[in-house]
Amino acid sequence: MTYILEILPSLLDGAKLTLEIFFWTIIGSIPLGLLVGLGLNSKIKPIKYFLNFYVWLMRGTPLLLQLIFVFYGLPTLQQFHIHIVFGRYDAALFAFILNYGAYFAEIFRGGLQSIPKGQYESAKVLRLSYWQTIRTIVIPQVFKIVLPSIGNEIINLVKDSSLVYVIGLGDLLRAGNVATSRDVTLVPLLMVGAIYLLLTAIFTLILKKIEKHYSYYK
Repeated sequence: MTYILEILPSLLDGAKLTLEIFFWTIIGSIPLGLLVGLGLNSKIKPIKYFLNFYVWLMRGTPLLLQLIFVFYGLPTLQQFHIHIVFGRYDAALFAFILNYGAYFAEIFRGGLQSIPKGQYESAKVLRLSYWQTIRTIVIPQVFKIVLPSIGNEIINLVKDSSLVYVIGLGDLLRAGNVATSRDVTLVPLLMVGAIYLLLTAIFTLILKKIEKHYSYYK
């Protein structure tokens, strides 16, 4: 117990960074996914092709590879007179938001396609603009439909945030690895696993509460 109390502060510091990455990714990727999802249903073919390529690229390559490319690969483009350099934290957020934005886009695309076309036609009869229709009629229904799928991605994000260790960020997993290597014991990694389980349990409970709150759309 003494040893656990000794290493707990460093693990909690790592958990703080993990949660920061998690929250900023959610804040950035869900709106991005919604916009891309709307674009995927667009009738403008160049936009649709470009967004399909973006989603295919993000979903077809590992997030770990994307992190490495953003942080280590983009600076090498300076030889082509392209100056794109991110700090470690910014690189992690950029890669995570782009990656999860693509997954959320596919979720929203499916949700948008599930709305009957008759509702759009009824909105026209009521003289609502396209964006008024999307904001007041479509999005509330889509949100309820896609909420379980979004919840699954949010839980995955809690665990995927551990990938930031590859670019040297001091997240929860890195803090556990440092303590394990230094003290030659698996106790830190067991504590890391316990903290991840606690985080996923908390977010699962919150998501269930949100789903229950929106159950009146049934």
